[in-house]
Amino acid sequence: MMRFLDVRTDYAFKRVFGSEGSRPVLISFLNAILDYQGQYAIVDLTIVDPYQIPMLQGMKDTYVDVKAVLANGKHLIIEMQVLNVPGFEKRILHNAAKEYATQLLKGEDYTLLNPVIALTFADFNLFEESEEYLSRFKLMERKRFIEYSDDVELIFVELPKFKLELEALSSIQDKWIYFLKHAGGLEYIPDTLASDPGINEAFGLINEAAMSREELEIQFKRRDFIILQRGSLQLAQTQGMAKGFAQGLEQGMEQGLEQGMEQGMEQGMEQGLEKGLEKGIEQGIERGVEKVARNLLDVLDDATIASKTGLSVEQVSLLRQG
Repeated sequence: MMRFLDVRTDYAFKRVFGSEGSRPVLISFLNAILDYQGQYAIVDLTIVDPYQIPMLQGMKDTYVDVKAVLANGKHLIIEMQVLNVPGFEKRILHNAAKEYATQLLKGEDYTLLNPVIALTFADFNLFEESEEYLSRFKLMERKRFIEYSDDVELIFVELPKFKLELEALSSIQDKWIYFLKHAGGLEYIPDTLASDPGINEAFGLINEAAMSREELEIQFKRRDFIILQRGSLQLAQTQGMAKGFAQGLEQGMEQGLEQGMEQGMEQGMEQGLEKGLEKGIEQGIERGVEKVARNLLDVLDDATIASKTGLSVEQVSLLRQG
């Protein structure tokens, strides 16, 4: 049984794609992910600032990047991000723009600028409105989709959206993404993945059996740190949601009570006015009828007055007595 490092941690990611001996692996990986074929295929590259021991200078970050320059001059920033922290999307754009702008020295011509590709692997969902795990962005005209320039390209691979099982892998791109997502949980190298020389070599770079105790300790500490960070972020999000729910409920109750009192007052006034008007009309009618009846007391008997006014004989009798 074999054990492999989780490639989504910074140490393992840079060991596979950013160390001195990983150039062939990185070339194979990028050709698959960027879908470069034929004359566009990457045949050589330079890894900028290779990752060497000591691998960890601190544990404040939850991402790692690898920089490379292709034989055709294109600059690459390859990043693995494990937590969806605030400002993540802006940092990606900032890093790509900075990599593009800092190529020139003062006074140099803009034509010397080389294109930049920011390739980001996210261990969380970024674009909830899409089910596609791979997204590519360039500068384009909004309505006619005219491409302004391909000098800055942002590519995102959302690992949770990649659902293919081992037996369903068909392309080399599928195999590499499966490697990224699942290598840390495998106990052997599946034939489907071992058939590709680049992936097979990548497994060799993260095989725990070939590592020193110091290297393994670094990896385990980093993995535990990421787990703690993820738990802290989830707790903060849960507490934030609970607080927001409580505040929303309180505000809703206050608004509901206020509206209820306001509506109750309006309804009470309306109903009171309506009842008062009805009662006033009734009393006015009654008093008018009584006045007519009193004027007839001297000329008609009680029965006749009652029949003419609608009053009862008893009511007419009381009027005559009063």
